[in-house]
Amino acid sequence: MRTVAVGVDGGAVDATDAPMTNLYEPTNLGELSLQNRIVMAPMTRSRAIGNVPNELMAEYYGQRSGAGLIITEGTSPSPNGLGYARIPGAYSEAQFAGWKKVTDAVHERGGKIFLQIMHTGRVTHPLNQPEGALLLAPSAVQLSGKMYTDAEGEQPYPEPTAMDAEAVAHAIQEYADSAKGAVAAGFDGVELHAANGYLIDQFLHPQTNRRDDSYGGDAGRRNAFALEVAKAVADTVGAGRVGIRLSPYGVFNDLGAFDGIDDQFTSLAKALGELGLVYLHMVDHQAMGAPEVPDRIKASMREAFQGAYIASGGFDAARAEAIVADGQADLVAFGRPFLANPDLPRRLKEGLALNDLRPDLFYTPGAEGYTDYPEV
Repeated sequence: MRTVAVGVDGGAVDATDAPMTNLYEPTNLGELSLQNRIVMAPMTRSRAIGNVPNELMAEYYGQRSGAGLIITEGTSPSPNGLGYARIPGAYSEAQFAGWKKVTDAVHERGGKIFLQIMHTGRVTHPLNQPEGALLLAPSAVQLSGKMYTDAEGEQPYPEPTAMDAEAVAHAIQEYADSAKGAVAAGFDGVELHAANGYLIDQFLHPQTNRRDDSYGGDAGRRNAFALEVAKAVADTVGAGRVGIRLSPYGVFNDLGAFDGIDDQFTSLAKALGELGLVYLHMVDHQAMGAPEVPDRIKASMREAFQGAYIASGGFDAARAEAIVADGQADLVAFGRPFLANPDLPRRLKEGLALNDLRPDLFYTPGAEGYTDYPEV
């Protein structure tokens, strides 16, 4: 997607003769036809009581079907990956049945939706996990700070158990099985959450990966888990149904920049592109106070990946339109504005005022602050 423009009918045209790309026009993402280039970013909402998706969640996602693509909140492929209170899973029959209600609601209103698969690794507490679950990570490196639990409020993060070879192989299979179940439940594809300090990202960083086997040591071995997960999922559901989210220079969950980060992430992006993944979703939380993500790493990763590129990070309509028009991104993800504005694409296009956010209700159970925001 770097050297040619793609027409609405999927045909390639000379980029120098192509009309200016518009944020609000239909586009293709792999074999999917999207109604616009606006993406609803994945955002934890903690409404899955018992970790099972429900009718309220179906209503919430259905309301936001005007997005070209919806990416769900982070969803665990395993009981071991349930980090936060009331986040959904995608590994049991009940969970997939619940997700079917969500995909039906979105498709009935003309939308497209990917499931974000998020194993939280060390970012959890036993009180947020079902009985028998394990607290696993690449290495036994404890996360600082505390985590909220419904049962006992804020609790310190425990030290995780370092994954042995069997646990690594099992986790990779869990990702593949989760993706297979997601597609069977009606999802148009899946996004691998390899960002923000969760399990795949923990393997990528030397701060959390202190292994001396084939999954740790140098940059290539630290990339191995991400690539093996991506390949297993792509082999299971098709690479055209798989995207990935990455966060170089991200500091969430005790991570941060390190020597060689640009080369490692550029190499990773190239290898992911060679697997045929349909998009690369770049995390940039500068607008929320995180450190700058240098333009050079965004550009080098995008060029190396060669597929569709989703930009994110505090965009308003004007900046999103500009970055798409000049070819710096193929799609643009919006996060918090979608929480309060189920009809966000229309509001952006027509320059309409946005509803005010209610942050105190971001993670509370129930409809308030979730499905009760008005449309125009």
